[in-house]
Amino acid sequence: SWVSVFPSPEALASSHLAEVLVRWKGLGYNRRALALRNAAARILSEFGGRVPQAEADLRSLPGVGAYTARAVRAFAFGLPGVVIETNIRTVFLFYFFPDREKVPDRELEPLVEATLLREDPRTWYYALMDYGAALKKREPNPGRRSASYSRQSRFEGSHRQVRAAILHALSGRGPLSPRDLGEAVAEEVGPYADAPDFGERLSRAAEELAAEGFLELGDDIVGLKT
Repeated sequence: SWVSVFPSPEALASSHLAEVLVRWKGLGYNRRALALRNAAARILSEFGGRVPQAEADLRSLPGVGAYTARAVRAFAFGLPGVVIETNIRTVFLFYFFPDREKVPDRELEPLVEATLLREDPRTWYYALMDYGAALKKREPNPGRRSASYSRQSRFEGSHRQVRAAILHALSGRGPLSPRDLGEAVAEEVGPYADAPDFGERLSRAAEELAAEGFLELGDDIVGLKT
């Protein structure tokens, strides 16, 4: 598992990007794995290898915003604060906004704050998350009434699939020539590689990944950054 392979910031920060991406597969967007690795390096260099507790310090780390910082404080350190994720949001929309659409989180925040079990936020939020998941199974999903609700687009044939296929090929096979990389990606995306704009999409995805810190692009070779 992820935690057994990378049990500490030091272990993650010192790992090769290829191994990080292989271990991350199936856990979410690849950019989050890169952000975690970069955050681990910052934790080593600026916080003595210990995850900081202050929200401002957490938000200074790569890829960490308000939600992640507050979630870390609540779940890792048992510190009170407003945490709103999809299942918690579902509970509050179901009970407090049964007839409203496009409800923004700013209207939920005072309610989450007022009902928070401050002496044990970790257990309280776990309970809310479980309850929200159960509500979705028995009710029309209340989360759809949130202003932040959106349905994720189809993965197959998408730009996201091309990006993921590039990273999968390079993490599994090592550096490749542009031609070999194109063939590897085409093999993974299947019939979607027959689209007339596939080459353009492949180039655009590779350039994006390089700009984000994943790849090193050469004239004759493409590889993951170390």
